[in-house]
Amino acid sequence: MKVIGFSGYSGSGKTTLLEQLIGHLKAAGQRVSVVKHAHHNFDIDVPGKDSWRHRQAGAFEVVVASDRRMAKIREYEVEADPTVHQLIAELVDCDWVLVEGFKHADILKIEVWRPDSDRPVIYPHDPFVVAVCTDQPGQLPEPTGLPLLDLNDPAAVAQFLLGHSSRYEYHSPLFAAGPAADADAG
Repeated sequence: MKVIGFSGYSGSGKTTLLEQLIGHLKAAGQRVSVVKHAHHNFDIDVPGKDSWRHRQAGAFEVVVASDRRMAKIREYEVEADPTVHQLIAELVDCDWVLVEGFKHADILKIEVWRPDSDRPVIYPHDPFVVAVCTDQPGQLPEPTGLPLLDLNDPAAVAQFLLGHSSRYEYHSPLFAAGPAADADAG
């Protein structure tokens, strides 16, 4: 499984890029999953529906399945902030995991940046940034030797990833130290 993060501030175009990138990777025969960081009280189940009612009643996890899809909702009993590695561990094996958000995570990532966001760049201070994806490379506030990718060309971003795919092979730090580490993590 290969993992690549896409980090940047809100409004930079991460979601749109990932949406298009998923299509290009699927067209190349790849199975793609996504891990996305969300803010506080997001919801995916609809008030009044069974999954919502079970969760409201106090269920820790609710799994809803049909012949077409499955969704798992976990309600934390105390406030928790899972790491990107814990969320990746929840996934079924696939070819690519695209991670949206988690800008401070210790995974390789592509920074998505637009000059009109008025936000600082991440790449000068984050050794995990492997490329910058932007629609205006001439306006980057700091010089870089990193590859520059065109935010408006998701096919080229897909080719960049596929052309260097072995670089993104994922090795979970959760299981890196063997069985003793697994016991400590529980």
